Amino acid sequence: MQKVLFVFISCFLLNFYAQAQDSTYYHTAYNSSDDTLKARLHGLISNHVEFPYTSSSTDVWDILKDTDRDTMNPNNVILIYSNRSVDAAQEYNSGSGWNREHVWAKSRGDFGTSQGAGTDVHHLRPCDISVNSTRNNRNFDDCVNCVDVIDNGYNTGSKRSSSQWTFQPPANVKGDVARMIFYMAVRYEGGSGEPDLELTNTLQTNTSKVPLHAKLNTLLDWHRQDPVSNWERNRNLVIYNNYQQNRNPFIDYPELAEYLFGDSIGMIWKPMSFVSIEEEVKARVKLYPNPTDDRITIELMQVPEMVVLRNVSGQEVNRILPTELRTQISTSQLSAGVYVLELVYQGFSIREKLIINR
Repeated sequence: MQKVLFVFISCFLLNFYAQAQDSTYYHTAYNSSDDTLKARLHGLISNHVEFPYTSSSTDVWDILKDTDRDTMNPNNVILIYSNRSVDAAQEYNSGSGWNREHVWAKSRGDFGTSQGAGTDVHHLRPCDISVNSTRNNRNFDDCVNCVDVIDNGYNTGSKRSSSQWTFQPPANVKGDVARMIFYMAVRYEGGSGEPDLELTNTLQTNTSKVPLHAKLNTLLDWHRQDPVSNWERNRNLVIYNNYQQNRNPFIDYPELAEYLFGDSIGMIWKPMSFVSIEEEVKARVKLYPNPTDDRITIELMQVPEMVVLRNVSGQEVNRILPTELRTQISTSQLSAGVYVLELVYQGFSIREKLIINR
């Protein structure tokens, strides 16, 4: 769902646009490199809102039902490593349901399910119980002497190695896994009693509890091979807007993996300018029919963080948190006149005039 652009120019809207740019989430990390870049990103994503692992109030179970909801069946969640859709409400269900996979294995740093690293949903995903057991705390790496991982008789595409302590997820989530691991290595730096999580190319034994996760070079390859999807972008926004109030930088700016761990180490990070991003997104927007009488359809190339509808006085008359690239909005309850549809993205806004006829 989303809504976009307007060309209604007023001092109010121009000031709003300038404020959106100045307050962009990653602004303080721009034009830095190496340890400074990592430290600034850590400062932005740390001190997030923490939730309990299991509770009668909002807990990890509840959040995963929202972040990993099957878009084709909102009563289900999608299982990582299996790509299977299952009933969300069953939760563990005495071993017959699903459980919560710590993508950064909780034993690697020995943080368990404590609030903080143990409940950070940026690296927690629904998982089949048997597949989760097979993954265990295996290192992520391309398998050697591969053994297929089976979920309820279905070949998941995941593989484990019979000769090394490694696990290889299916191709469509390799990048997801890599970006979750990268996030954890930046988010948890050892302050305030938290673990200091780091990446390594040395495969770790199954009994090791040191805060290291492998294999860095393979994760970089997976990150490059499997680009960020709209599923990840939406998940990132749901976590940010509705729960933890922090983001995964490697979803928002995939090139950061190269600056911190890959081919661009030592180089200064200068992300794409606001103008070029705005122009690219705006060029792909479709808004029709306009003028309209009772319904407007909006098609976009990128999901915004929110869509705001304002009247000509700049007053907000509606606000939506979109989750899809195409949506229809009812305008039947609005009076005839000129309105402004505003798409709010990270660091910029795009607006378009909307005319409602009666």
